[in-house]
Amino acid sequence: MKKNVIIIGAAGRDFHNFNTYFRGNEDYNVVAFTAAQIPDIDGRKYPSVLAGDLYPDGIPIYDESELVKLIKELKVDDCVFAYSDVTYNRVMGVSAIVNAAGANFILLGPKDTMIKSTKPVVAVGAVRTGCGKSQTSRKVIEYLMEKGLKVVAIRHPMPYGDLARQAVQRFATVEDLAKHECTIEEMEEYEPHVVRGNVIYAGVDYEAIVRAAEEDPDGCDVILWDGGNNDFPFYKPDLNMTVVDPHRPGHELQYYPGEVTLRMADVAIINKMDSAAPEDIQTVRENIAKVAPNAIVVDGASPIAVDDPSVIKGKRVLVVEDGPTLTHGEMKLGAGTVAAKKYGAAELVDPRPYTVGKLSETFEIYPNIGTLLPAMGYSEQQLKDLETTINNVDCDSVVIGTPIDLNRIVKINKPSTRVYYDLQEIGYPTLEEILNDFVKEQKLA
Repeated sequence: MKKNVIIIGAAGRDFHNFNTYFRGNEDYNVVAFTAAQIPDIDGRKYPSVLAGDLYPDGIPIYDESELVKLIKELKVDDCVFAYSDVTYNRVMGVSAIVNAAGANFILLGPKDTMIKSTKPVVAVGAVRTGCGKSQTSRKVIEYLMEKGLKVVAIRHPMPYGDLARQAVQRFATVEDLAKHECTIEEMEEYEPHVVRGNVIYAGVDYEAIVRAAEEDPDGCDVILWDGGNNDFPFYKPDLNMTVVDPHRPGHELQYYPGEVTLRMADVAIINKMDSAAPEDIQTVRENIAKVAPNAIVVDGASPIAVDDPSVIKGKRVLVVEDGPTLTHGEMKLGAGTVAAKKYGAAELVDPRPYTVGKLSETFEIYPNIGTLLPAMGYSEQQLKDLETTINNVDCDSVVIGTPIDLNRIVKINKPSTRVYYDLQEIGYPTLEEILNDFVKEQKLA
């Protein structure tokens, strides 16, 4: 008898787990996905062209709030939890809901979900959203490119549009971002790669994606897995790096699957040491030693620079930060906040009295964001609400702490300046030393 399955996810790991474990598997019947974390992804279908021959009508996607009803109505045997950056309390809370409704609660691991590439793979992940994984990925790529290697990045999925059209996406220019109708979150991850001259892939079907990347028309010597949230890699890594954040000490042992990524790490990078308290750095260092004693530890900072300091100094500023970092990442500050304080802002203006539409809803869902504005843009309406909110705020200027040029996609009616940040290693060992050894071991030199 086939087992009926629901995959509990957020338009990323859930689709990957289906593709690698359940698609074409005659022992199971995946009757539904449920969706959380990301707005407006429920009510769709996982299309038949991706689901395979066993699912000619596709697979419906429901809101996670309907989970108990679905388990009972669809006679579900197993529920597979498949999204990231959640507390252990949250994971086991969902487990209690599932078990009480009569079904099994399952977590799939690397053995059944990792894909083997024909190219060497460097994986960069993190223990939480907003640790600084993206600038670490960029630094790794720079070092490898300096050695004359062709590096193709593959990003953890963010498929919030037409899933069939997004099965395999290749980004080589800024124009590709518009062609693929990217959200702000997608642009924040893809744009820094393409402006530095390397190709990045993403999408839904990560087996097809890695095969395309291996045969990229511009060449491919190394795959760089640019992980999302705090998930473990979709590909079997030859070198596995995990970034930890001393601004959230202890979280590396409190969130799923962040602790998994740390325990798997060959290299643990302590980022943001330039702006963290010494005792918090020590907590993180001790926790790395506890669960990943064989990992090489790299100390790092994320120094801040801005286009125009005069836009900040003495001014009442609105700080716009990376959206997921403030929402499910639960950060109370980001690069924009650090820049505002460093360059002498007179005041951080609270955006909450000025929000409209879906931005108001975001603050209702995440009431602890505080006096910062998350750059939410998952839909055209959310993007319009972001623009209206920014322009409504009574402030002198805007500090843009997102990794993209926000002025390119919204019209800001007051002076603004962008914040830039890159990983900077402190002392030794360095990533370059580690990558030199990797290049030799993989016979890439």
